[in-house]
Order: sequence, then structure tokens, then C-alpha cells
Amino acid sequence: MYESFSIIFAISALLSFINYKWLKLPSTIGQMILALGVALLIIGSEPFLPNVYNYFCGIVQTADFTHVLLDIMLGFLLFAGALHVDISNLKKERWAVLVFATIGVLISTFLVGTGLHYITVFLGCTIPYLHCLLFGALISPTDPIAVLALLKSSKVSKSLQLKIEGESLFNDGIGVIVFTALLLFTGMDEMIGDGEETHRVAFQIMELFFEEVIFGLVLGGVLGYLAFRLMKSAEEDHFLSSIISLAIVFGGYSLAKIFHTSGPLAMVVAGLYIGHKIKSPDFNKKTKETLVGFWHVLDESLNGVLFVFIGLAAHLVVLQSNQILLAFCSIVLVLLARFISVIVPYSLLKHTEHSWLNTSYVLTWGGLKGGISLALALSLVPELSKDTLLLLTYTIVIFSIIIQGLTISKLTKRLDS
Repeated sequence: MYESFSIIFAISALLSFINYKWLKLPSTIGQMILALGVALLIIGSEPFLPNVYNYFCGIVQTADFTHVLLDIMLGFLLFAGALHVDISNLKKERWAVLVFATIGVLISTFLVGTGLHYITVFLGCTIPYLHCLLFGALISPTDPIAVLALLKSSKVSKSLQLKIEGESLFNDGIGVIVFTALLLFTGMDEMIGDGEETHRVAFQIMELFFEEVIFGLVLGGVLGYLAFRLMKSAEEDHFLSSIISLAIVFGGYSLAKIFHTSGPLAMVVAGLYIGHKIKSPDFNKKTKETLVGFWHVLDESLNGVLFVFIGLAAHLVVLQSNQILLAFCSIVLVLLARFISVIVPYSLLKHTEHSWLNTSYVLTWGGLKGGISLALALSLVPELSKDTLLLLTYTIVIFSIIIQGLTISKLTKRLDS
């Protein structure tokens, strides 16, 4: 795994340089497009250079993307993203963020799952309803890594940016919980009529929610508080705060796994708390600059690795001619479900925007899908329609990052004009 990760990291740095010099696209998008091009070239070379193709496949497969992203990289990326969010301004959008990250995810999961099931029935390639709901759960959350990378290069209003940032930071944890809860039902076909077993699974889901969400938020708050107290007592050492923050992510994420709670939510809360506290005028300015700079470099590096892997993962997807229409329909379905899951709960909130409908359009188009959805799809077993759901997930992720990511600024300008 180390060798594969090292090679992908080196490829990421090279592609980042090429993008900077010639493509001049937003960094992560440019890297992913270049990586996708490299993957397609290598796939096409299989008949002529089989050894090169096999070596390339080995690199991607032994990298164990699901484990590396969900168990290692995600904590660092979420902490880094949360560290830069202004929690004071985020409080103003707390109800919108809460609604989108919970009710919105549930609505989208149901709509995508139900819609996909009937589409596959119509196309004659039926996927079981529960498998479709699993797809709905893994594809509904907006990816915080993709969204935060996008917002660095997009010009959107502060209020809208906070809504997108806040939702993306929290709803991936909710999406993973919904996905995990649905996995508990995958064996329920044999339990129909067994009321005791049904109640047991329902209790497990409630227990899962409490452990993952509530305890995850509390753990993040405790970790953030303890980390800042240590930083404050040693703020004259400009590098020690960075080391402490790194230890919090390493140790805190592992602690969350031991307690069976949500590491992503814990890292978001810890990052928000520390980011808020270091903005105080009383905190050493040089130490703050060193800390923020350290996490900026780490964030950019890991983002590059993630998006390069997404591009290189093209060979993991098997596309058959009869699935092209299904893939296209899935893109439309996910966008439609996203719009409904935004506009329905958002219409119930008070709005400060001149046109909340235009805001809903931007929230829909800016709801990017990314590595987390792909990692969850890769974690499925073949019995859960993995091949088809992986194809749909990869198609949507590529469309989302390239098409939506490159056009969100133009959409915002057009709606504001």
C-alpha cells in the first residue's frame, strides 16, 4: 500500500505542475482530468503493453482507496476544511445547514433509490429496491472535499458559500450513517414476518445514530477544547501547535473508531472549534499563520492525491453498451432529487436572499459528489449489485466534478445578472 500511495502522490505532484503551467484549471479538477486521461491511455495500451497495464492496475488496486480515504485521509481533509470556516458566520446559517445535512439527505436517498429502481425496471435491468436505496444513500451527500476545493476558486456570495460549506462538512457523516443503517437491512429478506428481528434491527439503527452522531459531536468538542488549551499554553512555540493539531487528528480519529462513533463529525467539530479560537486577537499571530499554513499545504497535497485516484480509478469501472442510457438517466435523477431535497425543506425556512429560488439552483448544481461516494460504492460486495452501482457512482462523480465544478461560477453570475 505504501508503494502505491507514494507513486500516486508523485503522479499527483507532476499533474499539479502540468495543470499549473498549461491547463490552468482549478487545481483538483485539472489534476483529475489529467489523471483520467492517463488512465484511459493506459487502458487503451493493454493489447500492446500488457505489463504496463498490469503494473498500473496493481498500483490502483493495492492502494485500497476505500480504507485510505475513509479511515485515514478523510479525518485530515475534514479537519483542514473546518479549520478555515468562520463559525461565527456559520451560526447564521445553522438551520439551513442542519436541514440540508439531515432531512435533505434522507429525502434525496429515498427519491434516488425509488427512482433508480423504477428506471431499471423500465429498462429491463432491474436492481433490487434495497440496493437502489443503498445507492441513494452513498450518492446523496455532497462531498466536502470536492465542494471546499471548488469554493476556493469560485465566486459565490458569503451566505451561499457558508450554506454549501456547512452542509458538505456535516452531511457526509449523516450519509455514511444512513448507508450503514441500510446495510443492516440487506439480510432482512429472510426475516420477513419475524417481528422480534425487525425490532432488533430498528433498535440497532437508533443506537447507531446516537453513537455516531451525538457522541461524535461531543467527542469533537472535547478534542477541540483540549487541543486549544494545549496550544494556548505553548503558543510561543510556533510549530508545536501544528504538531498538537496533527496529533488530535491522528489520535482523535482512532479514538472515534474505538468508541464506534463518527470520526468525520468529530474532526469537523474539532476543526471548527480550533479555527474559531485561533482567530482571537489574543492568540499568537505567528503561531496561527504557521498552523494555518501547515494545514493548507497538507490539505492541498491530500486533495491532489484523492482527485488523481478518482481519475486513475477508471479501469475499475466496466461500461457495457446497454448501461449508457442507465448512466445518463442516473445523472438526471440525482440532480432532480438534489433539487427537490433542497427546495422542499429550504422553502420552510426564512430567507435573507433576494431570490431563494436562485439560491436553490446554485445549491443543486454546487452539490458535488466525490471520493466519499466512490469509496462507499467500492465497499459494496458483488451480491449488492456492486458492478452496476459502481459504474453509476463513477459516472456521476466524474460529471459532477468536471461539468458542475467548471460551470458553477458561470451559473452564479448568470443568476445574479
